[in-house]
Amino acid sequence: MDIPEIEQAEALREVAALGVQRANALAEAERIGAELRAAAVRAAELGAPRTRIKELAHVSPSTLYAWFDAAGLEVRAKRPAAKKKAA
Repeated sequence: MDIPEIEQAEALREVAALGVQRANALAEAERIGAELRAAAVRAAELGAPRTRIKELAHVSPSTLYAWFDAAGLEVRAKRPAAKKKAA
């Protein structure tokens, strides 16, 4: 005979364990992200090509340039989108 309360308790234990794992993974990702940001800024300050930094960091251009801007590095304004030609 299955007792629903026991099944619920087991399911809640699984949820709790996975919740702790997720929280730990997010904290680790946050720590690594801060280190990556600092390393990317340092590489740019040393003259490394920005495209190469972006490739190796596996981040989008907007993320990379936001990091540079926050660090006080020169960032050009984004070029306006080109208008489509009429056919």
